Amino acid sequence: MVVAAERIRTLNKYEKSILNALERGMKRYAWVPLEYIKSATKLSESEVNYRLSRLIEWGMVRFNPVPYDGYSLVFGGYDTLALTALTRNGIITALGSRIGEGKESVVYEALGLGPVAIKFHRVGQRSFSSARLNRDYMPEEGHCPWLIASRKSAEREFQALTSLHPKVSVPLPVGQNRHTVVMALIHGKNLIHCRLQEPKEVLDEILSNTRIAYQEGIIHADLSEYNILMEEGRCIIIDWPQWIGTSHQNAQSILERDVDNILTFFKRKYKVQYDRGDAIRCVID
Repeated sequence: MVVAAERIRTLNKYEKSILNALERGMKRYAWVPLEYIKSATKLSESEVNYRLSRLIEWGMVRFNPVPYDGYSLVFGGYDTLALTALTRNGIITALGSRIGEGKESVVYEALGLGPVAIKFHRVGQRSFSSARLNRDYMPEEGHCPWLIASRKSAEREFQALTSLHPKVSVPLPVGQNRHTVVMALIHGKNLIHCRLQEPKEVLDEILSNTRIAYQEGIIHADLSEYNILMEEGRCIIIDWPQWIGTSHQNAQSILERDVDNILTFFKRKYKVQYDRGDAIRCVID
């Protein structure tokens, strides 16, 4: 990631053209043929090969010789395209240090009009097959590489944030490009690392926010103590790419799982007893 940020200012226009050509080509090919890149960029074969060798060296592109000479973006290249667009649009002006990492994302501090966080979605980084099975917005058949999956994941999260903020306590959405979501920086700790003075009040606040989201037609679908931050005494619910609509055929069971996760955490850590039925009714009634 740092490499991608450092390269933005020095990246040659031909290298940017090749990265963009690869992005377009990967909608059709798992490995983009050299002939496609030459045709899309209008560059000579020697120029394309030279620029590709530099992009491979920088960790932005990968080469595969079987069954033909083909190339694909890797996350370093996709990061570069997203950061270039966000910088050009004035959404971010500088990239800072990494502040978080999950199974399918990494989050960095950044500067825009103020302090922001930029989340890079990484769907399929560990298991693309698992990602396809666990997300109903992913096509069951056809060519859907990690590039498209990560972009769809970011788009869905941004959609949830823009729909819910400020009615629900979620990060303020600032911008979105490709597989990235930019949001206001939260100065808080993860719920699991906090020692709450009034845990019952926080639990009520979480359920209240879950209720408002439900009224807006959205269920988090991955709610747990790992997806809640505490900032100045208030909870902020994060990580929304897996949300489902309340009309989803499994909406009831998925909502109940979200509620169960939270109740289990508060019971285990704080000995808070909360009737499960009451909690679910609090959300859906």
